[in-house]
Amino acid sequence: MKNRLMGFILLTVLACLNFSCNNSTEIVQVKLALDWYPNANHIGLYIAQEKGYFEDENLEVEIYTPSDPSTVLQTVASGADEFGMNYQPDVLIARSEGVPIISVLGMVQHPLNSMMALQSSGNKTPKDLKGKKVGYPGIPWNEDALNTMLESDGLSGLDDIELVNVGWELGSSMLSETVDAIIGAYFTHESILLKNEGHPVNVMRMEEWGVPDYYELVMVTSEDYLSENPDVVQKFTRAVGKGYTDAISDPQAGVDILKKYAPEIDEDIDRPGADLLQDLWKGKNGRFGTQEEVRWVSFSNWMKARGIIDVNLDPKAAFTDKFSTK
Repeated sequence: MKNRLMGFILLTVLACLNFSCNNSTEIVQVKLALDWYPNANHIGLYIAQEKGYFEDENLEVEIYTPSDPSTVLQTVASGADEFGMNYQPDVLIARSEGVPIISVLGMVQHPLNSMMALQSSGNKTPKDLKGKKVGYPGIPWNEDALNTMLESDGLSGLDDIELVNVGWELGSSMLSETVDAIIGAYFTHESILLKNEGHPVNVMRMEEWGVPDYYELVMVTSEDYLSENPDVVQKFTRAVGKGYTDAISDPQAGVDILKKYAPEIDEDIDRPGADLLQDLWKGKNGRFGTQEEVRWVSFSNWMKARGIIDVNLDPKAAFTDKFSTK
């Protein structure tokens, strides 16, 4: 009887240990859709992949660029992708249209989208563009941003310039003198590219000319996925946070890792770009990933006032700050 009891206890202990072991090592597979092709904005993700931060959280993460990056919010909302990188303005627009996505990390803390003019043109501020041509990529809310920037410098807005849809031929449209300035270009990319080609530019940052400060890049998931898998979201964001904390500490080492995963990158752009992003990855109190209600509310109010999003949209439901680096 005693031997049978001891045997039962041993089997029970082994079963519990086996369950615990299997439970703790269960690998969760998730897909992360990027907003664009791999570049300096993404080095923290590849650091997390390279250094095993995802693996430490029992996550197997597929990082990829969709054939059409403009669909990221839709694929995340549908569950085709568990996570995606996107932009605060687009998140608010999508939620206004009923797309149930939520931002869980503020990736880049300030706008990268900016207005640029060649230094050789002498155009240094928005008011210098009166009566001139400004190119943009056809994104509607960029028109409102340009209008605000012009008004903030004493002009009447779009009526004082000629707006030209140049698609994504932003830099080349200035070099060909099709336009005198552009909006919709990242100062961590296009300005470096133009400088490398011998054409330095004057950068006019949106938040310095009347447009409320906002998060250029954010990490999103769906409301359903967050509700059903909060532990996975916590693990994922913790690993991403570790990657970007390393990127902040040594952005050039991060570019070395990015180069390993995406050898096609242009180091002459991404290395100086990473140095510019180093401080832009730092949120409140120097922490990575933070999101503040005031930023979401103020930018949402600006969008509502211009009819970009529904006036009844609740911006506080569009994000959570519980997953930022502590």
